[in-house]
This record gives sequence, C-alpha cells and structure tokens, in this order.
Amino acid sequence: MLADPLLSESLVGFDFVPRTRVVFGQGVVDQLGTLAAELGGRRVLLVTDKGLAEAGHEKHGIDALQSAGLNVTVFDDVHPNPTTEDVERCVAVARKSKTDLIVGLGGGSSMDCAKGCNFLLTNGGQMEDYWGVGKATKPMLPMIAVPTTAGTGSEAQSFALISQVDTHMKMACGDPKAAFAIAVLDPELTITQPSMVTAVTGIDAISHAIETFVTRKRSPVSQVFSREAWKALSQHFPIVCHEPEDIEARAAMQLGAFWAGRAIENSMLGATHSLANPLTARFDMTHGVAIGVLLPHVIRFNGVDVAPLCGELASAVGLCAADDPESPEHLASHVRELTEQAGLPTSLSACGVDSSLIPTMAEEAAQQWTAQFNPREVDADSLEKLYRCAWSDG
Repeated sequence: MLADPLLSESLVGFDFVPRTRVVFGQGVVDQLGTLAAELGGRRVLLVTDKGLAEAGHEKHGIDALQSAGLNVTVFDDVHPNPTTEDVERCVAVARKSKTDLIVGLGGGSSMDCAKGCNFLLTNGGQMEDYWGVGKATKPMLPMIAVPTTAGTGSEAQSFALISQVDTHMKMACGDPKAAFAIAVLDPELTITQPSMVTAVTGIDAISHAIETFVTRKRSPVSQVFSREAWKALSQHFPIVCHEPEDIEARAAMQLGAFWAGRAIENSMLGATHSLANPLTARFDMTHGVAIGVLLPHVIRFNGVDVAPLCGELASAVGLCAADDPESPEHLASHVRELTEQAGLPTSLSACGVDSSLIPTMAEEAAQQWTAQFNPREVDADSLEKLYRCAWSDG
C-alpha cells in the first residue's frame, strides 16, 4: 500500500500517443514552407480569418509557403465559433483547388475549421456524422497548425469544435487522424493580439490547465502537462496583459497553452466548459469571458472531492501549502484575481445574462459531453446552482 494517497495517481492506466510534432521559437513561421513540403504538400489550403490578413500574418504564411514552391489557396472566411456553414464553404474552396495539405493559421476557430474541412473533404458527409470520437473511416490529409493566440490549445488536439448553424450546439468531433502533423509555435505571431483577445484566450488556457488536472480521466501523463501549463500560464498571464510586447512572457503563454491542449487530448475537460457552452450559444458571449466568470465557482464545487489536487496547483505557484484544507478557496480566489486584473467581468449579471434562462441552460449544460469527466458528479440541479452563484458572484 502506498503511504501517500496522491501517489496512487501513478497507478492509473493510460494510453499516450503524441501525434503532433512541435516546432517552437521566434521566427519559426519562416520554416512553414519547408515543413509543408516535407509532408508532401504541393497544393496548400491556408485556413484563416480576415483579421490575420490585417495583422500581416496571412501574407507571412503565404510567402513562407510560396518560397518552397508550393501553390497556395486562401480561405479566410472563418468566423468565431465556426459553424457547419463555415466548414462547408471551406470544403468547397478546398475541392476546387484540389488541396493536398491544410494549414490552420490563427486562433482556435481557424484550426477547428481546418480540421472540420479535413473531415468532410476526405471522408464526405456532414459534420454531424463525426460528432463523437473515431468516426472517420478513411485517411485524412496532413495538416499544420500555426496558432496566433495562446489559448485554445487546438493545435495539440485531434478534436474540432464545430457549432450547428441552426441550434448553435457545439459538436466535439474527434479522431486521431484529425490531429495536426506539425504545430508551428512562433511567439512573435501572438504579439499583435488585441488586449481583449490576449485576456480571453489566456483565461481559457488557464481553465484548461486546471480542469485537465482534476478530471476523472486524468492520468500521470496528462497531469505532467497540466501542471507545467498551469505554472507557465498563471505566472505569465498578468505580464502579457500589461506588457504585451514581452516576448519571453508571450513564449511562455504559447507553450503553456500547447501543454494544456495536450493535456485535454489525454484527460478531457469538466463542468466549467459544460456551463460555458450554453452561454456562448444563447447570448453570443465570448467563450473566454464565460470561462473566467465560471471557473472560480467550479473550483470551489470540485474542491469538495479533489482538495489535494487543488493543493498541488495552489502550492505550485506559492498560494499556500499543498496540504492546506483551504487550498480550493485559495486557488479559486487567485483565478478570480487574474480575471479581474485582465479587465474581464466576474459575474454573469455583468454580462447581461437573463437569469430566467438559467434552469434551461442548466439542462443543456448537463447534456454537454465534458460534464461526464468532471471529478465531482454534476446534474442539472447542481449546474443550476453553479450558474446562480456565478450570476451574482456572491
């Protein structure tokens, strides 16, 4: 018998397959063409959004690809929280250009749309056919991710989050074949983020680190990524919010977001994300804003069952001793402070949420896929209580 209960985590079985090569460093985006050619690409589809063109990143990517003699077609009509319509438009462009390699350049929306396009281009059908895990039966095209934010960790995952255009329901469509072959992490690309984007993507990444550390599906491998992500993100998030041109802090955030994304791939997420999705669907709330409001309340809720794990995270950044019984409260309060420092709201009422819809949203949140991985069991009643706590921030 192990003397330390926490060591029992090391006995949890796992299946860890790193599917994505990581190329990290300042200026590595210039290697994009060489990397694409190594994967056999000749007709490249660059999936991005119009904001990236304004920042100059689209041209940078095109130039890097063309310098390797590759033919480049651009699809830059990706919207935040990409829908099935976004994916279908992207597929039409890919078919016309006879694409043989896809590059997702931008935030999580661009990378998710690139994955969604790959599903339909290679396997046919519609996105609903791939809702779940492992439903692609045919090989998929090689893909490269070039994230320009430090948030979603989509570059480290084999899942695409695509919203149904009519219901706005987010569908998690995952398959090992949908993982990016290469992730190009260039912190210089993140400096141009607007301050609000830095804030909301950073809080999202922080939530990934915390939730993956405690989920029912956690493993010794996923917790290594979660822990390192948490330390990098929590310590450098205030710096990038107030000193946006600090390249070392930007690099730490980008790596932290990637580590957290890799943790998601191995441990999934929990109630914070289950609660956030109905808010983005019904009120068009920015995902990171919803996450920032909800996360402290979920930490306190889960702390009843996973206080030792909260203690590990809290002690890792000097908030308290690992065995402090109040560690969940210390951790929750610290996350709230980070949210406040970033200038984000800390209550649903401040976001204009209609409290009369809370019971309906709680039912919807209970049906979210991530709810089943939360370390403490949740149902519509408990999720409604969490919404109400977050609505008044009391």
